[in-house]
Amino acid sequence: MKKKTLFQTFVILTTFLLFLLTACASSLPAEETGLSGELIIFHAGSLTVPVDELAQAFQAKHPDVTFLTEGAGSRTTARKVSELGREADLIMSADYTVIDELLIPGFAEWNIRFARNTMGIAYIEGAKYADEITSENWYEILLREGVVYGHSEPNADPCGYRTLMVWQLAEEYYDIPGLYESLDTNCPPENIRPKETDLIALIESGDMDYFFIYRSVAVQHDLTFIELPEEINLSMVEQADFYSHAQVELNGAEPGETIIKSGKPIVYGITIPTDAPHPQLAVEFVKFLLSAEGQAILQEQGQPPIVPPVTAQYNALPEELQALVSE
Repeated sequence: MKKKTLFQTFVILTTFLLFLLTACASSLPAEETGLSGELIIFHAGSLTVPVDELAQAFQAKHPDVTFLTEGAGSRTTARKVSELGREADLIMSADYTVIDELLIPGFAEWNIRFARNTMGIAYIEGAKYADEITSENWYEILLREGVVYGHSEPNADPCGYRTLMVWQLAEEYYDIPGLYESLDTNCPPENIRPKETDLIALIESGDMDYFFIYRSVAVQHDLTFIELPEEINLSMVEQADFYSHAQVELNGAEPGETIIKSGKPIVYGITIPTDAPHPQLAVEFVKFLLSAEGQAILQEQGQPPIVPPVTAQYNALPEELQALVSE
């Protein structure tokens, strides 16, 4: 009887201790399971594929995060917030100056420049004179009778006004007076679409032979890409002075207002609007974008990252981002 009593006592004590341990564990904070919520991203059309890839990689780490993304011309994208009053967690522009001009200071406080690109000409097999066109004779081919080429809308999309800048710089670089006017005249309104990626369907259907586009978009859609001279392709910081010779008049922030855009090297920008519904989640996504993994995704998509990223509003950045960015 004594042994049985001792055994029973042991069982009771063990059960009691397990109960105490379970009770203590349940009172501790739950282990962090990751981020959750919906992230709303308004982005440039040329970022459609990279944003999709970035979102998938982010979700692999944080399965409870969902994405709502909208691609459009960068100026249209910014105006969704500044003029239409729509909420977004992130604005990603193909031209960082769009954020500076249309969103700061009224709708955003900072702007991180995170990637570069290159202007050129894209086409697919079957385009007229595809076996003849080169980086030096492209303008002669485009101006031949029956050749159809296009670009995006300058007032909506940076790729559109950058196309006009390329034409202006080409006139000076090749020393061909009137080249810009000839290229502009031979590109009628029906060949101009709201954003650059809208033109891909026209190329694929054979309704258009060539269009002016970023190298990244050509890489992402397996299009043949004509590399233009660095003096006119808006990719090189070293050519910034020459690029500034090109100027395009665009609609301003207010109705009836116009602004002059001068040529600059292509630099993409990102910001979190001041009224973002999920600002902390947005910060986490920016951290991922600027990480080695995020930058590798950009590089793979033909979109060279700026390493380190830079900003002109360092003190306005969330503290978590300051360590990742150069002033």
